[in-house]
Amino acid sequence: MSVAALEGEKILILDFGSQYTQLIARRLRELQVYCEILPYKASRAQILAAKAAGIILSGGPASVHEKGSPRPDKFVFEAGVPVLGICYGMQLLVELHGGKVVPSKKREYGHADLEIVAESPLFADLPKHLQVWMSHGDSASRLHNGFRVDARTESAPYAAISDEAKRQYGIQFHPEVVHTPLGSKVLENFARRICGFKKVWSMTSLLESQVAAIKAQVGEGKVVCALSGGVDSTVAATLISKAIGSRLHCIYVDTGLGRHGDRERAEKVLGRELKLNLKVVDASKLFLGRLKGVSDPERKRKIIGKSFIEVFDKEAKRIKGVTFLAQGTLYPDVIESVSVHGPSVVIKSHHNVGGLPKKMNLKLVEPLRMLFKDEVRLLGKEMGISPDLLGLHPFPGPGLAIRVLGAVTPELLTTLRDADLVMRQELKAAGWYDKVWQAFVVILPSVRSVGVMGDGRTYENTVVVRSVDSRDGMTADWSRLPFDLLQKISSRIVSEVKGVNRVAYDISSKPPATIEWE
Repeated sequence: MSVAALEGEKILILDFGSQYTQLIARRLRELQVYCEILPYKASRAQILAAKAAGIILSGGPASVHEKGSPRPDKFVFEAGVPVLGICYGMQLLVELHGGKVVPSKKREYGHADLEIVAESPLFADLPKHLQVWMSHGDSASRLHNGFRVDARTESAPYAAISDEAKRQYGIQFHPEVVHTPLGSKVLENFARRICGFKKVWSMTSLLESQVAAIKAQVGEGKVVCALSGGVDSTVAATLISKAIGSRLHCIYVDTGLGRHGDRERAEKVLGRELKLNLKVVDASKLFLGRLKGVSDPERKRKIIGKSFIEVFDKEAKRIKGVTFLAQGTLYPDVIESVSVHGPSVVIKSHHNVGGLPKKMNLKLVEPLRMLFKDEVRLLGKEMGISPDLLGLHPFPGPGLAIRVLGAVTPELLTTLRDADLVMRQELKAAGWYDKVWQAFVVILPSVRSVGVMGDGRTYENTVVVRSVDSRDGMTADWSRLPFDLLQKISSRIVSEVKGVNRVAYDISSKPPATIEWE
């Protein structure tokens, strides 16, 4: 199979279950190289359909020695396009080409000094010594079938290998993580120098291609769009509106689980400023009624998701000719909800993914499904959406229901809204709102504590302020907010919000924690 048969349009990443697979995609997109991820067991037909300029085999938790360890279709090595194996992917290259992989005498995890010992296009314009990040228990001990050593570390004599005749390369380290400072250059060399990827993937080209794709998918049909007022659904709606105009019908469902000002902002910005065809539906009694007494977070999410779909089903039937439902689903939503790529673990369900019930009879339009959050904001900027709206922090589909730990009540929601509003006001006043990825308040109804206000004893709720820094929501670190800012937030919440006498600050990172508490 020749390269021409695949008509190089993207880099294809085969996922073997590495926690870093999504970072490979992020780094390539930052380099303006379009890429997509498929499961490691993608078929010959899927690989052909991808029209790839090159293929990357990700790392993974398995050992090539394990019975049933993941293997790609052999067509990967026959497709006539360059292949780059990373960590487990490199070990597959060695094993499947007659070499030998053995358990390392010394497991290499963390920083390592990589010495480049041979000229290779993969390391073009890079120094002879690189700081890299290693995470492996197996190592190559013998090469075969045309492979040679390109680089080594103290513990890994075969840290980078290649067969330039076949254009197949392997690296034991992880170029996609920040701990490999020049790793993006390695990925760029693979994409541009080795694969010959000349196209520049930008928001302008994405906008053009997505508008065309939506037109092709929808045809002359009508779309009902689930608008939350947040960044994702707003960008999705604006994009769809560009494609089909007045045939887009936007519906904002007031679930009773939003923050202060959410509904008013939706009516002002979406309806009047962006001139989207907007209808507001007050379904708060339905949602709160069904959530009454429900404490389990997964049950809450499923109740909200089911109710959300029911409301849209009812409203869609009022609009003659609607055949599509639009959602602002993002790539991290898909990844966290279901193991769609490699042998990863389901963390939690998300109300935007998992499929619609058959009775709904609406097909999904999800134009942002393959994008990360920062890419969505860039796309919104390309379409002229205001920076104030694009700068809004992410807000979960289930709303405040998953920020009340336990059963949701109107009283707890009021307390949480008031505390959250204080926190946001103080972040903005101090110039910190736009510096952090996401900040919010969680209320812990089961954690009540004794306090003193005036001359009296109190026994009231505890709230937790959560603020994180992230690039795409896949990983996150807690924000180092100034102590005086935290003090002011705490003081105002305790003084102004009825029912709260204690404020804590969450200093957990993702992983091991998730950003949201439920």
